[in-house]
Amino acid sequence: MPPLTVNAHVVDATSAPATGDAADSLRERPTLGPSTDFPPLEQTIVELEPGASAHRQTGANEEVLFVLDGAGTLELDGDSHDLEPESGAYLAPGEEYSLQNTGTQRLTVISVQIPDPEADAPDGARARKVVRRLADQEAQAATTDREFRIVADPGTGLRSATHFVGYIPAARAPDHFHTYNEVIYVLDGEGVLHAQGNEWPLARGSCIQLPARVVHCLQNTGDSMMRVVAVFRPAGSPAAAYYPDGTPAHPGAPSLST
Repeated sequence: MPPLTVNAHVVDATSAPATGDAADSLRERPTLGPSTDFPPLEQTIVELEPGASAHRQTGANEEVLFVLDGAGTLELDGDSHDLEPESGAYLAPGEEYSLQNTGTQRLTVISVQIPDPEADAPDGARARKVVRRLADQEAQAATTDREFRIVADPGTGLRSATHFVGYIPAARAPDHFHTYNEVIYVLDGEGVLHAQGNEWPLARGSCIQLPARVVHCLQNTGDSMMRVVAVFRPAGSPAAAYYPDGTPAHPGAPSLST
């Protein structure tokens, strides 16, 4: 997919307009996508009150979910899958599913839809697991002592993107860019996004869009680890970063000339 002409952008999830009102059992807060002129990915915060359920469908898109708070179940093809904080789910195109809040507090989920996905699952993908717990995934190294854990990618059945959680220590990484389009949600910590001559303050609930090849730095300015959950397309490694001159910023990044 070619670079976009839109810019980097940050939205506060708590201030994003919600469908319905405070009395509704289901609310959705579109944060990034059509409203921010970002066609590759559509990020929405889904809020479900205790005891409530919601029927949803993916349509022609792929969709990934990540649970922020609360507990519930995901019903798909007659099977029930438990949801807990920091679990992720993958839904394929053409699927219908239900979310149910089985806990005592609001179930809050980040949904990212991937329009125009790849037509087929990749060769060599492992048997699909609908729900995967973040804690069960292996930590891998990225640039500047950063780490990440993959929630879903082509190896687990997600055709068109990579879904991961990144761990950002309190040290500024050099300015760099990626060759993928990305949407990000800040889970913990505080910091600043530096991009295109601008600075945006970041905290839990900050939603970030990063078009491919935008030079940027996501800086942790706090005293503890910053964590983000992100989805990018096309799929690849979160460690695939490049300095402004195109030099790979990490040994895991392929050369841009290949």
